[in-house]
Amino acid sequence: MARIAGVDLPKNKHMDRALTYIHGIGLTSARVILDKADLPHTMNSDDLGGEDVTRIRKIIESEFTVEGDRRRQVSMDIKRLTDLGCYRGRRHRMGLPCRGQKTKTNARTRKGPRRGAGRK
Repeated sequence: MARIAGVDLPKNKHMDRALTYIHGIGLTSARVILDKADLPHTMNSDDLGGEDVTRIRKIIESEFTVEGDRRRQVSMDIKRLTDLGCYRGRRHRMGLPCRGQKTKTNARTRKGPRRGAGRK
């Protein structure tokens, strides 16, 4: 089992899908990484050798922000918006959707479970 950026890659998955388990790497970024490392996208994560893991690790460290640094960057972006008091920051503070979705009937993920009028 390969360990890259502090994450154990899942077994028996294609590499382009397995790399998306690292926070900050999506499918497009994973394919770019594999192209730079000269590895096929359909290669299984079980078939990785030590040299392949080293090449992938170097590419990720040099060109991408992943895991803890990425999480910290996102939380600082949200904190900046909240401190500014802009529309998106207020929506974050209130726990509502920030990207224009309607909230009358949907947005249960952000708003939490319903609190009906009949509750005691």
